[in-house]
Amino acid sequence: MRFDEIDKNFKIETKLDLQDVVFYDPRCLPFSIYGVNYENGLYRRMPENIAASLNPNILYLSKNTAGGRIKFRTNSSYVAISTKVEPHHMTHMAAIGSHGFDLYVGKNERFFASFRPPFEMTDGFESVAKFESRRMREITINFPLYTHVEAVYIGLSENAKILPTEGYKYEQPIVFYGSSITQGGCASRPGNSYQGFISRALSTNYVNLGFSGNAKGEDIMAEYVAGLDMSVFVYDYDHNAPSLEHLEATHEKMFRTVREAQPTLPIVILSRPKYYLTDVEKTRLAIIKRTYDNAVARGDENVYFIPGTALMKFAREHGTVDGCHPTDLGFYSMAKTLIPVLKKILEKK
Repeated sequence: MRFDEIDKNFKIETKLDLQDVVFYDPRCLPFSIYGVNYENGLYRRMPENIAASLNPNILYLSKNTAGGRIKFRTNSSYVAISTKVEPHHMTHMAAIGSHGFDLYVGKNERFFASFRPPFEMTDGFESVAKFESRRMREITINFPLYTHVEAVYIGLSENAKILPTEGYKYEQPIVFYGSSITQGGCASRPGNSYQGFISRALSTNYVNLGFSGNAKGEDIMAEYVAGLDMSVFVYDYDHNAPSLEHLEATHEKMFRTVREAQPTLPIVILSRPKYYLTDVEKTRLAIIKRTYDNAVARGDENVYFIPGTALMKFAREHGTVDGCHPTDLGFYSMAKTLIPVLKKILEKK
């Protein structure tokens, strides 16, 4: 819907050198938004009241837009964005990944452009991606991985057609729960989180419930996840469990909470993505694998286990920026290991 047709006060002022640009609210048809919902003036990954019932950190991080996507089709000769976004600078992560957007074209989502936030940004930015020709294209725009987004408007050439997305082959989402690695730290752009690679390879929707430093398998979180509509549940919060005792007390408990609510749901258990492990990390791996072994012993046929060593086998020690957070290479390694497992699960369902 065009703002200026409803209320002239909502006209988007732009400094972009585009003479025929018209801005649209992607919350309105024919646009589709995946992975985030709009509540109380911000895009969010989970309901505000549930996030608030956990702790202030989860409430803050739930307003980060990791996994958010806008999809539509258009024959515009360009796609522009005008945003109201908080800067989120980190020493070990590119600004495009933390508080920028990126754009993919086609049903197979081929990367086309990044929307780069300027260094001097304080409360938002504008950017444009121009095409060589004017024809109908499927567009996917990924939200930032690590910031709050108050608004994003889509600018298209006047008189351009806008059509609904063709959607995903698998519309029922895969739900990912875990640490900053799950959230997407430290991908160079939003679409290079490991879920982004998986989504493009399998044409599957997903929800990102990665909470940087704050995924601890709490009962409230387990119960929230257990009530979600999902095709697969993937979880790994090894890095955020503060102790061996905490991991042991919560890991299988979270699995059982989800399993009790959804008896046939495929659940994929991961450990921290790291190729060379210390003795303590090996003990953590054993605790996590025990959840899987116990489930199998009970006759569970819908549980899967992938150790972090397998996730990083293609990147090895070259796949992180700081010994913990994956680079694009690390996320690609994770996705390369997970894709055949998830493909088999989705095709079976």
